[in-house]
Amino acid sequence: MEPLKNIYNEAYVDRLTSDLQTTFPDFVAEDFRTLILQPDWSSLELMERKRRITEALCKTLPDPYTKALEILVQVAPPYNGLGGIVFPDFVQCYGLDYWNESMDALEVLTQYSTAEFAVRPYFIKDTESMIKQCLVWADSSNEHVRRLASEGSRPRLPWGISVPSFKQDPTPLLPILEKLKQDESLYVRRSVANSLNDITKTHPDLFIQIAMDWYGGNEDTNWIIKHASRSLLKKGDKQILSLFGYENSQNLHIKEFQFETASIKIGERVDFSFDLFSEVDTKLRVEYAIDYVKARGHRTRKVFKLSETSIKEKETKPYSRTHAFEDLSTRTHHPGLHQLTLIVNGEEKVSVEFEVG
Repeated sequence: MEPLKNIYNEAYVDRLTSDLQTTFPDFVAEDFRTLILQPDWSSLELMERKRRITEALCKTLPDPYTKALEILVQVAPPYNGLGGIVFPDFVQCYGLDYWNESMDALEVLTQYSTAEFAVRPYFIKDTESMIKQCLVWADSSNEHVRRLASEGSRPRLPWGISVPSFKQDPTPLLPILEKLKQDESLYVRRSVANSLNDITKTHPDLFIQIAMDWYGGNEDTNWIIKHASRSLLKKGDKQILSLFGYENSQNLHIKEFQFETASIKIGERVDFSFDLFSEVDTKLRVEYAIDYVKARGHRTRKVFKLSETSIKEKETKPYSRTHAFEDLSTRTHHPGLHQLTLIVNGEEKVSVEFEVG
């Protein structure tokens, strides 16, 4: 698989150089390329490459900031996805003293790529003004701008600069999310759900209250609450399980559990199967957990969903799964005693230990 950092490669730099020259004929192309493609270029990761390009833009575009910004806004439209975040990154790094111009630019630039990372320093500099700006963006006719209001203000935005005040007290964000809780765009609703899921990590009681207040009135809002509840569902939170009708766990029984692997090697797989019998009609959430051994010898749990469905009185449903212990970019396996646990409607039903070597 091509490394993500190669979004910013020499061809990208050449393309950007050409587009800048077309828009600003006095642009010194060779200086720009030299500043970026230094000997360490190949060793830089994605965000390091992005920042190298941003800094080169600052050194080669004309002063003042507003003149450079005018050029970048003209160049930006064809640059989509991660390849386009260089433009809002320029605003992030150099625009804090030009609030109004930067807000206008971010509203435009986010429509081509995303400005979710670029707004973070602005929240730190003036939280109240930035909240007001997001409330304005939440009323935009453009889904990318509305998403910026919710995604840029997330308490735990991946890759984004931390805004400690939102981790300590996320309540100032709630009016933004309230405005977007019935948004017509799934793109925006997913962002609202992600922000709420962030809140579950630090303020679960606050989220549970929001979930109780919002759930049941609108199909789109119901989807948001369900998606935002994914972490608490995996933790087996009783209130959230009950909200979605996952109850009656005492009437659900594991039968014919098959797990015959006492030990495996890293890179191999385990197979397991079981039947699930219910005494009553009920909604059903079936999961399994792996307690992984970490590098220091302790174990941490990851929960995997098998199904969400319903089951009738006296019905038996069969389940089977193969789980791989291959190293991934997101997970490295370590030898030791692991555990697999079957979970039904939040209740642990069966556990078995096995050796990974």
